[in-house]
Amino acid sequence: MRIMMADQGLEWKEIVVDFADWMKGDLKATCVFGQLPKLEDGGFALYQSNAILRHLGRNHDAYGKDGKEAALIDMMCDGVEDLRLKYAKMIYQEYDTGKDAYIKDLPNHLDKFEAVMAKNKTGFLVDDKPSFADYSLFEVLLNHLVLCSSCLDTFPSLKSFVEKMSARPKIKAFLDSDAYKKLPINGNGKQ
Repeated sequence: MRIMMADQGLEWKEIVVDFADWMKGDLKATCVFGQLPKLEDGGFALYQSNAILRHLGRNHDAYGKDGKEAALIDMMCDGVEDLRLKYAKMIYQEYDTGKDAYIKDLPNHLDKFEAVMAKNKTGFLVDDKPSFADYSLFEVLLNHLVLCSSCLDTFPSLKSFVEKMSARPKIKAFLDSDAYKKLPINGNGKQ
């Protein structure tokens, strides 16, 4: 969501919570589902990454032109979330024993996104501009490129997508910033 906010020209104040403070439980107890992230906008608070992405999408013209496009964007976001969950399981639970198998199986997951991207022919998942699902996919692909720098070599549409998104001026500036570079990819340091 940081990448989306940067590309949309939004300003935000990020509060990073260290693990020790989180484990005290005071902040966790105030979170609806006992998890972060949390987006606060004035008196409005929202939790859950995908709910926040959808909120940003609705408010910043990144949720399609009509209900059908919005439904397709939701579908793609859910597909990205499935991939993100598989990645997180490997990173946090099976890294030492499952990394190689995960990388070997990764094409079986990326090929779905490649097919959609190739069919759309605009360089995005739905329509001709980035939706919140595109920003989510972009972030997941960046993480996968750290895990395996060659993972997109056989997926020309996805590789082009990452290049296109990375070249957007506000995204490029954000990815080059210290604020982005200092953030760990994963909380456990594995990548």
